[in-house]
Parts: sequence; structure tokens; C-alpha cells
Amino acid sequence: MKKRFTLVSVLASTVLIGCGGGEPAQTPDATISSAPAAEPPAASREMTMPSWFQVDNEARTVSMTITAGSTNENNYWNFNGATKGAMTITVPEGYTVTVELVNDDPVMAHSLGISAETSSFSGAPDPEPVFPGAVTSNPTSMIDSTMPGQRESIQFTVDQAGNYSMVCYIAGHALTGMWVYFNVSGDGSVGVQQ
Repeated sequence: MKKRFTLVSVLASTVLIGCGGGEPAQTPDATISSAPAAEPPAASREMTMPSWFQVDNEARTVSMTITAGSTNENNYWNFNGATKGAMTITVPEGYTVTVELVNDDPVMAHSLGISAETSSFSGAPDPEPVFPGAVTSNPTSMIDSTMPGQRESIQFTVDQAGNYSMVCYIAGHALTGMWVYFNVSGDGSVGVQQ
């Protein structure tokens, strides 16, 4: 009888210890979801003016050619070869921006839009651009967005300084890294950091 009581006591203690008690522990997911959106990394890289990026300060315009799938990096799911925020495009507040999206991916459709999200992209982000006109047509469609070998131009005015991102809205693309930072500067800064 004493052995049975000891065995039952040990089992009961194990169950109680395993279940825990007191305050619930914070899970990593709870910590991440309550954290503020990530800011772009500090400007540790030099600002440049690559050949695909043109600025006209007198006309207050910026024009750029963004090539989806310009390299095989990230299964061709990249913008000018950059993925996962590895490039930061900065344009001055109040300028009109023209983006020509060129799709060089050999098999996959892509889109482009300027998003308020700068981290934690969902599998299918909502294609709500920060600025009117800052998204390509049919941005979530794998058959009606910018198809391989096609080009599409968009034009919009950046009327609010802040940190944003340029993303592909095709399901799964931003989640797996098809995004770069897109900042609007209030101090007139302009250029690209890679």
C-alpha cells in the first residue's frame, strides 16, 4: 500500500510540475505581435545613384526601373537583385515618383506596391498602397499581374515622409523575401543604399 501511495504521489507531482502554475509564460509569438513595426536599419551604407534611378530636383521627380527577377536570387523573387530589405530606396517628400516594373523572372508573375508594412509580411498581404497609384494592376493575380517579359509603369506622389516598403503582392512573395525598404525623406535625402 505504501508503494502505491508513493507512486501516486510521484505521478501527481510530475503532472503538477509539468502543467506549471502562476502567471502564464510569454510565448515568442506574443512578444513579436506586441512589438512595434521594425524600422529600417541605420544608414550604414553609402547613398548612391545607380543607373536605374534618376532624380530631377527642378521638376521634383524621381524615376526608377525596378526589375523583378533580375537575378536568380531568392528563386527570382527579388527587386533589382535585392531581397529581405537588403536595399533601401529613398525619395524626397512631395516628389512625383515613376516606377517602371520590368519582369525578368522566366516563369512567374510579379507585382509592385508601396506598403506601410516594413516587417512581418503575411502570406497574402493586403494590396493597399500607402500613396494613391502606388501599386501595379491586378497585384495579387498570378495570371493578370505583370507577367514574365512584360513591363508596367506606375506614377504617384509621395506626400508623407516615413518608412515604408516596396513589395510584391503575389501570395507568398513578400513573406519569402520579395521586398525592399522604400523611405520618403523629409529632409530632401534621395538615393539608393545597397
